[in-house]
Amino acid sequence: MGGIIVIYYRNTVLWRDVTEQEWNDWHWQFRNRIRDVDTLKKLIDLSPDEENFLRECLSHFRMAITPYYACLIDPDDKNCPVRRQCIPSPQEMEVSPFELADPLAEERDTKAPGIVHRYPDRVLFMITRKCAMYCRHCTRRRLAGDEDFSVSSRDIDMAVEYISSHHEIRDVLLSGGDPLVLGEKFLESVIRRLRKIPHVEIIRIGTRTPVVIPMRITDELLDMLRKYHPIWINTHFNHPMEITEEAAMACRKIVDAGIPLGNQTVLLKGVNDNAEVIKELCLKLVKNRIRPYYLYQCDLARGINHFRTPVEKGLEIMSRLRGYISGFAVPTYVIDAPHGGGKIPVNVQYVEEINEHEVKMRNYKGETYIYPNVR
Repeated sequence: MGGIIVIYYRNTVLWRDVTEQEWNDWHWQFRNRIRDVDTLKKLIDLSPDEENFLRECLSHFRMAITPYYACLIDPDDKNCPVRRQCIPSPQEMEVSPFELADPLAEERDTKAPGIVHRYPDRVLFMITRKCAMYCRHCTRRRLAGDEDFSVSSRDIDMAVEYISSHHEIRDVLLSGGDPLVLGEKFLESVIRRLRKIPHVEIIRIGTRTPVVIPMRITDELLDMLRKYHPIWINTHFNHPMEITEEAAMACRKIVDAGIPLGNQTVLLKGVNDNAEVIKELCLKLVKNRIRPYYLYQCDLARGINHFRTPVEKGLEIMSRLRGYISGFAVPTYVIDAPHGGGKIPVNVQYVEEINEHEVKMRNYKGETYIYPNVR
């Protein structure tokens, strides 16, 4: 266990009597999430105005922060990138005209309970609405955090039947919420049924547990998952601060279990809208055998306009990655198009001109080169 976090939580009034065994138990972490203002006040200082804003915000959107992730917050920095991702802001109460409750039109493309079928050969299968932590930039904030909601066995049956009857589906992405906050028994019951479907080749899991509750990545979980290969996992690191000793160890265990691990980062103003920060993040990811997969432009979910950057900022960051770090460490910058348009790559233009004789292009240094356009 990381020494800095051990010292910090033992010096915090909230957890000074917590044993290391309890701290490393993901069930304890989940049960003891910070979900109200009075508990949060014991961790960080809040002005009366901040406290009032928080109470108002929490009447509309839920908050949940694991003790582990809360210990990554710099209590003296109100602009701490970890703090901005987990503690509500009064700006969440401001809704811009272009923001949408369901920005990706997932409800329109829902074909069975929990099944979003948008792309030809793959489906999104949302098996829970619970998360270990509720990210302030969540695109599914209309659903995530509804802890009173549970997926019924009938819904699971209907979803599996849909997948089984659509032979074009070769790839199933388990999402939510966060599938890995579910117990192994339930999770395995779903995965086992999917693995029995002949045309399902790949099962993926989208999870932020390695980031916000890395103790969830237990030997028992991995022993179960490795029975159903090929399994892939995508996680969600947004800032280098999040790659702690504990998080890195969780990721190593996943990869050592034969599970390829990718990362999807969201570009967030005040968190990581800086080329050096994204570069450091990408290099730390690949050092830990995590492939940078996507860099997302912030979706049009309601109440998160304060996180959005101009698209030009994303392109600027990408131009300072390509050529400066290894190609496999460079994510694909995408906009998940509003109204269900799907992920659209947004690329820096290196080709300046194409004609029937040649291609004029520039490299990452801005130098121009000519390539013959052979017919």
